[in-house]
Amino acid sequence: MFRHQGKSRTLKHNLRIATVLSFVAGIVNVTGFLAIQQLTTNVTGHFALFIFDFENFKFWKAAIYLLFILSFLFGSFASSFLIEKFKETKRLNVFVLPTLLEVAILLAVTVFYNITGVSYPAVIACSLLFAMGLQNSFVTKISNAVVRTTHLTGLFTDLGIELSQLFFPHTHPNIDKIKATIKLRIFIISFFFCGGITAGFLYSGIGLKANTLILAAVILLASLFYDDFRFGLIKGRRKYIQGR
Repeated sequence: MFRHQGKSRTLKHNLRIATVLSFVAGIVNVTGFLAIQQLTTNVTGHFALFIFDFENFKFWKAAIYLLFILSFLFGSFASSFLIEKFKETKRLNVFVLPTLLEVAILLAVTVFYNITGVSYPAVIACSLLFAMGLQNSFVTKISNAVVRTTHLTGLFTDLGIELSQLFFPHTHPNIDKIKATIKLRIFIISFFFCGGITAGFLYSGIGLKANTLILAAVILLASLFYDDFRFGLIKGRRKYIQGR
């Protein structure tokens, strides 16, 4: 799901990465909100609060929301920078680097929260927003902007547009492509919700608190190992067939 890029990517590849990363984003979204009462997967609400506090001369609070916004931006920048830096290295899957960095941040936030509690909510929010910026950037690049997994506003907008197009096949002859896109968006939305429900249950129902983020990190690592394991099997099979 991480290796195929550009024209070699199919709907199946995008569905796989969309389900994994949207589930992770759902976990981060709910865990972050329950832990520090802040949105940690998108910046739309933070931008509104930044403007509100700035206009009311609460510059310190406004600066914190601005920092949240910039954290997401820097995460996106860092992800794209790593991909561009190492994409010429044929032996390296460039999308592994931002994924591993995201895993490290999620685990670091878990340890930090367990040590400090809610003493530094801004640090936790910035870290999680940076991680989500990383994720949104590399999944956008790997899927050629087809998949985005950290927020739902654009997804619901696009889904509404595409559903309406099904009623006008005479002006939209590529119905099969539209249906495939609708399927992808429904998968992303569904697994984002599933991730959120799972996080809520683990955080409050079982009492894992911020340790719920460990599940998100494990899922990301498992997806990388699965990708490499499957690629190794395919490569080995091809060598075996060629050697016969």
